[in-house]
Amino acid sequence: MNQNNYTWVTEFLLLGLSDDPQTRLLLIILFLGVYLGTVLGSLLLIYLVITESQLHTPMYFFLCNLSLADLWASSSIVPQALVHMLTRKKVISFMGCAAQIFLSIISGATQCSVLAVMSYDRYLAICNPMHYSLIMTGRICGHLALACWFSGIVISSVDTIFTVCLPYQGDNRIDHFFCDAPVLLTLASGDTHKAEIAIFSMGVVILLAPVSLILVSYGSIIVTIIRMKTSSGRLKAFSTCGSHLLVVILFYGTLIISYMIPTSSREQIKGVAVFYGVINPMLNPIIYSLRNKDVTRALRNTINRIKS
Repeated sequence: MNQNNYTWVTEFLLLGLSDDPQTRLLLIILFLGVYLGTVLGSLLLIYLVITESQLHTPMYFFLCNLSLADLWASSSIVPQALVHMLTRKKVISFMGCAAQIFLSIISGATQCSVLAVMSYDRYLAICNPMHYSLIMTGRICGHLALACWFSGIVISSVDTIFTVCLPYQGDNRIDHFFCDAPVLLTLASGDTHKAEIAIFSMGVVILLAPVSLILVSYGSIIVTIIRMKTSSGRLKAFSTCGSHLLVVILFYGTLIISYMIPTSSREQIKGVAVFYGVINPMLNPIIYSLRNKDVTRALRNTINRIKS
């Protein structure tokens, strides 16, 4: 049929995760509980890093940025998903969909960069401790954090522009619970080849470069730890980077499963998206709080200060 017979899409219909009332109720409870946990956990971690002098180190400065990116990621997806679960009207405007794509990609791309910088910070602390304080100065840390957020904005701008500038006519049903660039491309009525190449290229840049730095950093860390003569030194070195390594595995594991491993059904894609977009941001503050003595000590100091 001639494309001119179709009307231009001004809004999209998000099909969501389920039409079953009982399942939707369970999802509302899950999403709301996880989102509240993400907000409270991230804000608490940011507050502790700002107020507790013992956490005024480069590692916790970058952790603060990671928590902010987690909060950003969750807030760009979960509130809109909750509204659509609670109402019959599950539409989102074209510009609203574009804004959601832009905001969600910023947070994801920024997290990739922050995790890479954090691995480099652990590399310097363990493999080159004598020069650590000279290299990781407050000014350098600030520049690195700005570079992480700037890279997220650049990657997101390219992906969003190439996605929303395509013609959308006819079908406006998005088989997802939020606007995601790869899913939206399937609805475009024009040639998506250039957009796919641009998005793939940005994905390679923001994934390959950070992963390479993380692998090199942890490769050097492992070699250094093995060469340590005392078991107490090895245990201390492992404990300082264990939480970060766990967060890296969870974050990149879900991204690889979602975008690089072929899945047999749309339901599997949405299930993985729930983990990396909703649950994963809540896990990071928990992992760093439970596995880090400095954070738990700072939390106890804050609680005692409030009680007194």
